[in-house]
Amino acid sequence: MPREQHGVDTIPEAERTSGPRDLVSILVGSNLCLGVIVFGWLPVSFGLGLWPAVTSILAGTVVGVAVTAPLALVSLRTGTNLSTSSGAFFGVRGRLVGSVVGLLLSLGYTALTLWIGGDVTLGTLSRLFGVPTGPVAHALVYVLLAGCTVAAAVYGYRLLLRLSRYLAVGMTLLLLLGVLAYAGDFRAAPPPDTPYLLGSFWPTWLLSAVAAGLSGPVAFITLLGDYTRYVSPRRHSPRRVWRATCAGLFTGLLVPQLFGTFTALAARAGTDYAGPLVAASAPWYLLPLLVAASAGSVGNAGLMLYSMGLDLDAIVPRATRSTATLVVAAVATAFVFAGHFAWDAQAAMTSFVLLLTAIGTPWAAITLIGHRRCGGHYDPEALQVLNRRAKGGIYWFRGGWHPRATAAWAVGAAVGLAAVATPLYEGPLVSLTGGVDLSFVLSGLVGGGVYAALTPARGAAVPDALAAPGAPATTTTGTGAF
Repeated sequence: MPREQHGVDTIPEAERTSGPRDLVSILVGSNLCLGVIVFGWLPVSFGLGLWPAVTSILAGTVVGVAVTAPLALVSLRTGTNLSTSSGAFFGVRGRLVGSVVGLLLSLGYTALTLWIGGDVTLGTLSRLFGVPTGPVAHALVYVLLAGCTVAAAVYGYRLLLRLSRYLAVGMTLLLLLGVLAYAGDFRAAPPPDTPYLLGSFWPTWLLSAVAAGLSGPVAFITLLGDYTRYVSPRRHSPRRVWRATCAGLFTGLLVPQLFGTFTALAARAGTDYAGPLVAASAPWYLLPLLVAASAGSVGNAGLMLYSMGLDLDAIVPRATRSTATLVVAAVATAFVFAGHFAWDAQAAMTSFVLLLTAIGTPWAAITLIGHRRCGGHYDPEALQVLNRRAKGGIYWFRGGWHPRATAAWAVGAAVGLAAVATPLYEGPLVSLTGGVDLSFVLSGLVGGGVYAALTPARGAAVPDALAAPGAPATTTTGTGAF
């Protein structure tokens, strides 16, 4: 299979051969892994039993999918990734906001996947073959998984799509076997000595809905375009693409997280997940668990690493996608080591997803408002100005930035960070919200509201030639509407 040559450039129509089924395959197959499963453990570690955990994950996932899925339609029209596409609203240089948000999201989730996947892999190897579990062994397993992930990410979208198709079937079977393997030890009550993390039920339930349920779809706010840019809008309608995205996100995130909740309760996993998961496994399930931990982690982390390479490629246009992928892989692996040897798993995971959700949500809200206003009509050539080290075009605005859109994001992100409540940090607005984390709601409403108030109804100039779907792209010069 040839290695992908595209970075964040516009995908030619002839190469846009994927369809809605491919979206479902890649969103389901890549997410049936321990990096997503572990989020089902979070509600249990917060002190919630079966039904409170299930309802919080379900509610958060539904809201997250409703907010996130429409972003897939942006790259369907632009033919490039979402951070580059956001240049239509933030400016061709301002799109770096999306690149940085996407890079941070993908970096954290890649490190998390390698971290939990490596720990479970080594734990099963220790039970099966008596492999030592010291620091050296952990380091070797992390590096091995990271190397396999890099290989998949460098080869690009086509290999990842094929891998996801196999994983969608294989991991589903492994999870079904896992239900049988842990069923005998299952208890609906949370483990002993795990009180409500925030002191009472509803604040803890809301925290679980955001940290475990909502965070999954939000992780894809900059990733969805990596896949839909390979879908042709001439052959597939936006409605079909949106439905496929909703189905892929909902199934791909909800199924593994509920499996994580089930196994966490069965393994009595309170302050740790990987160790109790391996210890409670039936002997016959150890080999399937090893496959799930290794192959599933490579599939998910490979997809995240692929996206990170695109985001870094967008930030540093002179870097090739392959070089960018290698750089971010090294950084992600360093975070894995920090996670294992220096951080508390629950606190690190919860803080990471809440903080990134707070700064990512206003960017998503602004991008969706801009997409709605322009009716899905873009100038793909003008979006690529920065990548070609040029200036001008309708998305140049002021020096390549749209100051009002950037300011709206900054205000929304600041409000979100001020309203976040994590085990490591609490913002000053938390006392005004009764100790409940409303950072997601406030950051999105404030960021989107400020953008809508500061910008005209048509957020970016759109040439008349682009007024109809499928019209040819044209690049104009000048500052564009502001």
